[in-house]
Amino acid sequence: MQQISPAVAPDKSVNETAALEKQRRLIETLRAVDSLLIAFSGGADSAYLAWAAHSALGERSLSVTALSASFSRHDREQAEAFVRSTGVRHEFIETSEFENPLYVANNADRCYYCKDELFDRMDELARTRNFSAIAYGINADDTLDFRPGHRAAREHHVLAPLLDAKLEKAEIRFLSRAAGLATWDRPASACLSSRVPYGTPVTLQLMNQIDRAEAVLRNLGFRQFRVRAHGELARLELAQDEISRGLEPVIAGKISAGLKEAGFAFVTVDLEGYRQGSLNSLLKSK
Repeated sequence: MQQISPAVAPDKSVNETAALEKQRRLIETLRAVDSLLIAFSGGADSAYLAWAAHSALGERSLSVTALSASFSRHDREQAEAFVRSTGVRHEFIETSEFENPLYVANNADRCYYCKDELFDRMDELARTRNFSAIAYGINADDTLDFRPGHRAAREHHVLAPLLDAKLEKAEIRFLSRAAGLATWDRPASACLSSRVPYGTPVTLQLMNQIDRAEAVLRNLGFRQFRVRAHGELARLELAQDEISRGLEPVIAGKISAGLKEAGFAFVTVDLEGYRQGSLNSLLKSK
């Protein structure tokens, strides 16, 4: 396994010694598993877990990325780039959550049906390829948010190695950077369905519309953002340090034109800025 230098910490608040000790225990735990499938979305957490499993198990680990309409083209490109750069053993599989009316209805438990479909497919793969266990990248901080997908993980007996090691997000970013993983500072990512308010059905057409709209912002150089779809209105959440740029007349004009071309009739910028899981706040107000 690659030696890690604590001199590269991206977050001064991280206790480097504690983080390295957690990683040591994580690798030991992974080595005790005969073989492992990893749910790999391409984000910082699942990428770190994929790397750690590959370091511990080599060819006895396989990272799996689910392709569906809610997985953006950008996320697929990021996943492919990570695999190329690390040599992690990897495969794409297809999932069919959009064939489930309970998923399409987009109620508050939508993520449960998505993860249930994912783990069904991974269970099948594990049986046919003789993998002894499945794991996913929930970390210690994730337990503080509303994430119904975790219920599906428990029901499918999916391992949670990062959580068991008590690794927090900042520690994962530090350890990822130390390991030379390009994902160490990747902004938080989530499926495209998370851009749609609960109760509004998620459709293939809407996913494509949101995907195209977010590509406009990415091509303009924005890094942390969401395009929340409220019918014909696109509500943009930009990182606080990027809002002022988004409001510059020339840039605003390009954003508006691009999002209208993607299919939205109206475009607005949310002055509160980007908030992870901001649509969950509507659940708390009911």
